[in-house]
Amino acid sequence: MDGMNYAPKGKPNRVVSEGDFIFAAIALDHGHIYGMCNGLTEAGAVLKYVYDPDPEKIKQFVEAFPLVRVASSEQEIMDDPEVNLIAGAAVPSKRCELGLRAMDHGKDYFTDKTPFTTLEQLEQARRKTEATGRKYMVYYSERLHVESAVFAGQLIEQGAIGRVIQITGFGPHRLNAPGRPDWFFEKENYGGILCDIGSHQIEQFLYYASCKDARVMHSKVANYHCKEDYPELEDYGDATLIGDNGATQYFRVDWFTPDGLQTWGDGRIFIVGTEGYIEIRKYIDIARESSSDHLYLVNDKGEKHFSLKGHVGYPFFGELILDCIHRTENAMTQEHAFKAAELCLKAQEMAIRVE
Repeated sequence: MDGMNYAPKGKPNRVVSEGDFIFAAIALDHGHIYGMCNGLTEAGAVLKYVYDPDPEKIKQFVEAFPLVRVASSEQEIMDDPEVNLIAGAAVPSKRCELGLRAMDHGKDYFTDKTPFTTLEQLEQARRKTEATGRKYMVYYSERLHVESAVFAGQLIEQGAIGRVIQITGFGPHRLNAPGRPDWFFEKENYGGILCDIGSHQIEQFLYYASCKDARVMHSKVANYHCKEDYPELEDYGDATLIGDNGATQYFRVDWFTPDGLQTWGDGRIFIVGTEGYIEIRKYIDIARESSSDHLYLVNDKGEKHFSLKGHVGYPFFGELILDCIHRTENAMTQEHAFKAAELCLKAQEMAIRVE
């Protein structure tokens, strides 16, 4: 019932044989680590180790992945030459430093969003990927782990709506404050709402509109409802961007999902093209269907509704494994991962604070 524990399970779609690709999980601070590990294991990767200093987190993780070995330390994992990739969901402000250590030990790195909380961290990671040749990949789950979002990309690639010219995104989340860790409410640790859940929205814009770069034209944040209890939390944010190819975006993110909604957020994307449009209703079709992954397409051929749950899969994870093996960039380019992070950091930095 909250997005922090969103961890989809799909159909196994192995791209490698048993033992061909080994990974480990380090830092279990965010529940997205479960989704990351689900995706990789379903694609054929072997989860060899887990490490976190909190024994309760380890206990819960081992219940979900009973074949995993509990490492005595982070260093035990880093020193194992069999481990190809480190998957981590550390406190956001600590994600970069874990990635730098992984790359220094010859490992590729797969982190939960947001991958950075400062532009300085981003530049450190850029330099490290260039120096080591290792990958710093990001779990932008609201596109990569949502079947309707995957299908939208396939439709756009097929030319179903022509050239994409505008994207409007809505990323509401349920706060569920009692279930959140302390760091979630500390600005230095979570980075701000545009930096955090806003990163999903900007990544989708760059991907669907085929932008290599964009400018943040305007952004704003607010704490409308939590000033007394959580003064450092931003519970609302929005931004407007213009891509390098002329496409535009507006998005809104917030922590105002009402308790009456059956899921943690009514996430939607509207994609306008020169020859049609797409609406994605990711997690629910309110008051109609409690199932997820609904997509609506309108173009010159007519109107169509697709119910996509269980029909598309999550190709990113298999592509990432093969990219790590073959040193290719089919799942996501390094520049795309970094550009989405850069723009959300800039949106956060320049945001007007609404009082």
